[in-house]
Amino acid sequence: MHLARFNPVRFAHLPTPLEPLPRLTAALAVSPGGGPELWVKRDDCTGLAGGGNKTRKLEYLLGDAFANDADTLITQGAVQSNHVRQTAAAAAMFGLACEVILEQRTGSNAHDYNHSGNVLLDELLGAKIRSVPGGTDMNQALAEAAAEVAARGGRPYVIPGGGSNVIGALGYVECALELVNQANEAGLEIDRIVTATGSAGTHAGLVAGLAVMGADIPVLGIGVRAPKEVQEANVFKLAVETADLLGHKDRVTRDLVVADCDYVGEGYGLVDQAVIEALKLCARTDGLLLDPVYTGKAMKGLIALSALGRFDGETVVFLHTGGAQGLFGYQSVMEGHL
Repeated sequence: MHLARFNPVRFAHLPTPLEPLPRLTAALAVSPGGGPELWVKRDDCTGLAGGGNKTRKLEYLLGDAFANDADTLITQGAVQSNHVRQTAAAAAMFGLACEVILEQRTGSNAHDYNHSGNVLLDELLGAKIRSVPGGTDMNQALAEAAAEVAARGGRPYVIPGGGSNVIGALGYVECALELVNQANEAGLEIDRIVTATGSAGTHAGLVAGLAVMGADIPVLGIGVRAPKEVQEANVFKLAVETADLLGHKDRVTRDLVVADCDYVGEGYGLVDQAVIEALKLCARTDGLLLDPVYTGKAMKGLIALSALGRFDGETVVFLHTGGAQGLFGYQSVMEGHL
């Protein structure tokens, strides 16, 4: 795959580490089949304002923004959005203005949720922030913000939530290639990749990248928001579009897109005890810091499925999409549960 023709702007710390998780592996070896051998792909280490998966997407999105002579990045997310933080950091790094729309998606009025964690970092990075109620039409809100910037003489570039469009998904096509190369160099045979699946770009990019290169590694997305049928449809659509951009649309088939959305809990960004237990287990075994919204729920699912014997005998790579900065926005929720 010749990804350089899409003119990414390089600022991520790549390749990110691929590391074994021996103590977590031992902790999950409770099923009769012994559970999985766990590894982690450390995309929390991409380097941009604390790192995370959106940094890979932003390399391609900023390439497209510069190609369109933009001077202002506009994006949206939930209040504790990791994507918004990384977008604000990318804008600051390249001298661009940044306007963000934060949706009160969880309905939380907690001070730490609304002012600490990623929100504090957004402000530190210089983003212009506006807040809207949960359920707002975010695409319309982005369009209105872009129109306002243009009316002032600016040149806006709109990035969808999560950076999840066909340009952003190329970052995870590249990640798929990087991961397979690392596994080959280490002599590691990967049976499955597990990752959080939300706005679809990471999941879709992985599926498209693996399919186009013929790697034949299944990807299981653990859902954080939408029902299974909706999530799989969103991921499949974007994966097909991404493979089409690469000239191999036919290689992404519907059976390659699998999401398990049984671990969402009460809703997006809402933390339950099983998420907290997953955060504790990873921190206290291999010193791995997850986040409450994405990787915490994905790990919650991985732990539950491991206990059911789903991954017995497999070598599983958990894609860590970052977000530990958001832990500070959930202090009040987690107090008394640790």
